Amino acid sequence: MSPPTVLITGQLLTNVVWQPLLTGWSDRQFMFADQRNDDTIADMATRLLANAPERFDLVAHAMGGFVAFEVLRRAPERVNKLALIATLASADGPAQTARRRGYIHLVQSGRFHRVVEERIPLLFPAHLRTEAALLNLARSMASDTGATTFLTQQRAIMTRIDSRPSLTAIDAKTLLLWGDADGITSRGHQHEMLHAVPGAKLVVIPGAGHLPMLEQPGATRQILDVFLRD
Repeated sequence: MSPPTVLITGQLLTNVVWQPLLTGWSDRQFMFADQRNDDTIADMATRLLANAPERFDLVAHAMGGFVAFEVLRRAPERVNKLALIATLASADGPAQTARRRGYIHLVQSGRFHRVVEERIPLLFPAHLRTEAALLNLARSMASDTGATTFLTQQRAIMTRIDSRPSLTAIDAKTLLLWGDADGITSRGHQHEMLHAVPGAKLVVIPGAGHLPMLEQPGATRQILDVFLRD
């Protein structure tokens, strides 16, 4: 029997982001990690490890990948397989920090609703930015997350450490899943992890942006299913 799978996603998202995948995974046991109640990546990892089974597969998206790296540093023996979706290993550079400070300013000036609108061009490729269902889902998840939690997540992301030095120590079987229209993470970020994590495999979904689970759920589910069952 396969180990349970822990799912952890990124900022301004809820567990709704996984629903298109779970429909086809009725034979697998899942657990959603909490990324809403801690203001450091380290504390998020502590919470995940405290609530996760003794041994598990870990599927991490975006900010969830930062947590996954911390989990692997602390308890590598507990992670059976690792799938990293649309994430990166480095800490923020000046441009990313400036963008996040801009988001914080919007929230503190009472314009939280503008945050998701500014993020939509980063989340979705151009051909999907007129898809009302996707945009409304992104707005709904942001609203459900709320301004307070978003600020907590921003603090955690901005203070995270650079995980690149610890990548070579990862011994869990690792899949990197990335859409080549992602506006937040780049091909360079993926190759950086691919060349550092022993035995890692990169699968690229053509035309997918930062949320392949919603944009191309069939392809994403198939790739993850093959990886987790192998």
